[in-house]
Amino acid sequence: MFLNQLRPALISLLTLTLLTGVAYPLLVTGIAQLVFPAQANGSLILHNGQPRGSTLIGQPFDDPAYFWGRLSATGTFAYNAFNAETLTASSGSNLGPLNQALIGPDGAVATRIAALQAADPQAQPPFPVDLVTASGSGLDPHISPAAAAYQVRRVALARSLDAEQVRQLVAQNTSGRTLGLLGEPRVNVLELNLALDAITP
Repeated sequence: MFLNQLRPALISLLTLTLLTGVAYPLLVTGIAQLVFPAQANGSLILHNGQPRGSTLIGQPFDDPAYFWGRLSATGTFAYNAFNAETLTASSGSNLGPLNQALIGPDGAVATRIAALQAADPQAQPPFPVDLVTASGSGLDPHISPAAAAYQVRRVALARSLDAEQVRQLVAQNTSGRTLGLLGEPRVNVLELNLALDAITP
């Protein structure tokens, strides 16, 4: 009796394992590679044939000669990949917009404004909100066109470029709303910085 039940159970287990654990993943992977190969492989940004990052994941930039991205609650500047020694990772702060840790005289926003002014002493308010507040995940690869425009003078001075040339580069790397309706215009920071390096290494 027991053996009569064991055999169909084992056959069912093997069949379902092959279907759901082998055939289905292979089928989905194959379709993804055929239809969306770039996205299926991580939406990588290639520079001279080498991967430099992903269009979906922000990277930290703090050199004045580069555009800076969205901030992370785990670091002063943009996304910090996890490091067991420094305990950095993607994270939100879970602080409300009126929390004194953010808006107090020694809060995070004041610290970020001070960093912007130290990098560009001529910087004047208003400061773009996405340069002084952290993103929800710390992974945002984009900034607003206003945040990019705010940094044009600093980057142009650091690279000895004409500001108008840098503005044109920002415009070339600005994406509009998805399908003309969804989201807001945005600038991919890594792609913009790679374009900068292409004209002034």
